[in-house]
Amino acid sequence: MTDTRIETFLTLCRVMNYRKTAEELNMTQPAVTQHIHYLENYYNCRLFIYDRKSLRMTPEAEMLKKYAENVSCQEKRLKALLSEKSGCHLSIGATKTIGEYVISEHICAFLGDSANRISVNVDNTERLLEALSRGEIDFAIIEGYFDSSRYASRLYRKEPFVGICGERHPFAGRVVSSEDVLNEELILREEGSGTREILRQLLAGENISFSRFPRITSVSSFGLAARILEKGMGISFAYRAVREQEKGLAEFMVRGWDIVREFNYVYLDNPFSEQAVEIFDSYRMI
Repeated sequence: MTDTRIETFLTLCRVMNYRKTAEELNMTQPAVTQHIHYLENYYNCRLFIYDRKSLRMTPEAEMLKKYAENVSCQEKRLKALLSEKSGCHLSIGATKTIGEYVISEHICAFLGDSANRISVNVDNTERLLEALSRGEIDFAIIEGYFDSSRYASRLYRKEPFVGICGERHPFAGRVVSSEDVLNEELILREEGSGTREILRQLLAGENISFSRFPRITSVSSFGLAARILEKGMGISFAYRAVREQEKGLAEFMVRGWDIVREFNYVYLDNPFSEQAVEIFDSYRMI
């Protein structure tokens, strides 16, 4: 059983405010302070310091946080395993492109075993990593960037990253220049999404920012974005799997942008998380 002081520590790491931590845990603020002081005395180091009135974690707190997240995750996973009568119950995350366009057959194969159960949280990369750190999911399948020093990972598959437009758009089926792209209205995923960050970095490599486009529309659902693109209104960038499953869309390439990205299992570095990945992966159809 995880020590309640560790739970207090992890909550404070997340909200970075003693009062809010106390409110979230239904404790008094002095009790939160007492828990942190106990850990500081036990580990003989400072965990939090104030820098110009802002609370900041020390390097020692970062180390303890990584360890504590692993312990908390293993505790939750062990509790779930002990309560299972048969089969396997997984709680996983997937970024939106993967959740909506890539893993449906994989999940169906997993559910082909009637004893198995699964919960799937489809969200953007940033929020999935937060859920992973809190032990709310066993692993995530992520299309974007993540901190490889903080999380373990394993390749799921590789996928081309391409331009997407309506079938009647002038770009359909063509290779265009980056200057051509800058004349188009851009349909973007929301802040924190993997595809948005990939495109931002591609443009940055050519000293281009999103502000160069005449108009940007931010849409959190690519299903809605696809409907807009079908009407010939703007362009977007996504993985080929999206274009393959959305009728009315065409693909285009940008000269010099031959981009293939990895979809990765991302998980906390502990035996329970790794086992969850291996179990799910064993049901892959391809």
